[in-house]
Amino acid sequence: MRRNRSTAYWVVTIPFCLLMIAIGILSVAPAEMALRVIRHLGYPDFLLPLLGVWNLLGAGAIFLVGFPRLKEWTYAGYVFELSSVAYSHVAKGDPWIALAGPLALLALAVASYLLRPENRRLH
Repeated sequence: MRRNRSTAYWVVTIPFCLLMIAIGILSVAPAEMALRVIRHLGYPDFLLPLLGVWNLLGAGAIFLVGFPRLKEWTYAGYVFELSSVAYSHVAKGDPWIALAGPLALLALAVASYLLRPENRRLH
């Protein structure tokens, strides 16, 4: 059972972190697509590189060995960010399909958090 849970954790966490790294790189660069989205949602351009750095640091924190409190805060930050993006799309009146990306990433973040092995948990 423990091995299945560990495998499930990595099956969920690796793609989640890789996607957050990709988003972080596109945000730090910043890519035209990322600028278009952040402008559409009504946020200032200067916020994009900051969010990108946080996404990159967050993915790194999840992969770090030890530091369970840092991981707790990292997951909380991702939940705040992704739920805020989803809410922003709703507030802008975007079609429901616009919620698919942020909500899928949010589901991966929650699954990764819940499937964490004992040595990655805050006791």
